[in-house]
Amino acid sequence: MKHPNQAAPTAPTRREAQHPPTSPTIVAQGGEDPHKEAPFWRTTPLDEMTRTQWESLCDGCGRCCLEKLRDMETDEIIWTNVGCRLLDSCSGHCTRYKVRQRFVPDCIQLTPALLPTLDWLPPTCAYKLLRDGFDLPTWHPLRSGTAETVRQVGVGVDGRAISEKQAGALEDHETAWPGKWPARAERPQQLKRHVKPAPTKRTP
Repeated sequence: MKHPNQAAPTAPTRREAQHPPTSPTIVAQGGEDPHKEAPFWRTTPLDEMTRTQWESLCDGCGRCCLEKLRDMETDEIIWTNVGCRLLDSCSGHCTRYKVRQRFVPDCIQLTPALLPTLDWLPPTCAYKLLRDGFDLPTWHPLRSGTAETVRQVGVGVDGRAISEKQAGALEDHETAWPGKWPARAERPQQLKRHVKPAPTKRTP
């Protein structure tokens, strides 16, 4: 028996974390220019990022804006291709991003503290990747310099989602692709993590 996953949001809100840091520092991968400053997502723990940095991690794919079901017997997340009422199915973007919670009150605010508790994030999600110790993929806008690469490699939902206004029963729109890694999308490398050592005590 399935029911809509009440924990799954339609469009998560991202905000700056206010709690103390707990994540290890991420250092740059080997093989890159050692004289070039490493990008912030490799050097700054998720819970130490500024609001601007945190927001920029979202690639705008729209997968988290798709409705989900949860199997009550297996606890499995079942994806659908039904988008939130605010999702533009052509562009894959939220049409009321800044004021979306006025229209979707149950929209979850995505924070570093909440991140470990979410089991419905798509495999391509930058927050999930960094949480699990991976770099951002080369198609991510922060690396490619354009949001178009997200759609070019098949990560975006544009053209594949329908509005909940026309969908009807969610069970009629179950699909697997939102929970899978697209064949055209390059997978990221795992990042080396470095925990800062405790300060050395001086002998008097």
